[in-house]
Amino acid sequence: MITIVNKHKTFAATGGCAFDKDKPAVVFVHGSGLDHRCWALQSRWFAFHGYSVFAPDLPGHGLSAGEPLSTIEATGQWLVKALNTIEAPSIHLVGHSAGFLVALEAAGALGDRLKTLTAVASSASIPVSDLLIAAAESSAAEGADFMLRWGFGSQTHAGISAVPGMQPIAIARQIISGNPLATDFKACHNYCAGGSRVSEINIPSHVILASEDKMTPIKFGLELASSLRARITQIDKTGHMLPIESPKRTLEAIKAFIIEHTD
Repeated sequence: MITIVNKHKTFAATGGCAFDKDKPAVVFVHGSGLDHRCWALQSRWFAFHGYSVFAPDLPGHGLSAGEPLSTIEATGQWLVKALNTIEAPSIHLVGHSAGFLVALEAAGALGDRLKTLTAVASSASIPVSDLLIAAAESSAAEGADFMLRWGFGSQTHAGISAVPGMQPIAIARQIISGNPLATDFKACHNYCAGGSRVSEINIPSHVILASEDKMTPIKFGLELASSLRARITQIDKTGHMLPIESPKRTLEAIKAFIIEHTD
């Protein structure tokens, strides 16, 4: 699906079905260095089970044009504009890692259209190691290699895959190496408004955590869940890259919550 946001072409995956604004929309926001491809399984399930899906590539990522945005605040404003183009009256917003920070920034401007908010492997702030930022500034590929050492759990590093014949680390490396990872990391690192935004949320919320997350350790996700008064789902033996590393269990957690809160 192609829309125009701020005069630039924006690509959004729709899960294999045409977007229908009269259906409840599930909006998936990717994290640093990623794009719509990280939501492949989750977006397809919702598209074929009564929902419309909007999984945009943020500016300068994947198939979307424009310069990558340098702050979470600006990206949140961009997301609101993108969502205004699809005219969906009922939105379920799901964000992975830094994508959840973007979702937090957008939430207040969506008003009654926003029905639920789901955080996947995230917290109210996500400081990024100077070493990781420096690696990404050297090259996206080098940053990807550095990030992926931390981003996956022990089973994936041992070669276990949820999708037979496919290696999640290799998939993530291919995606991240082509996206503006350093810009994303710096935007994430400099974001300080998350606590304030969380205090403004008053809708059903869900926090999905990974037991082996080294990038947003689980204790910070639990603090987020407490502040949001959110449902908590913990996925064991997996790391930060939940949508790619544990796609089926991540989907099960997301869909159970959203179905419960769909009119």
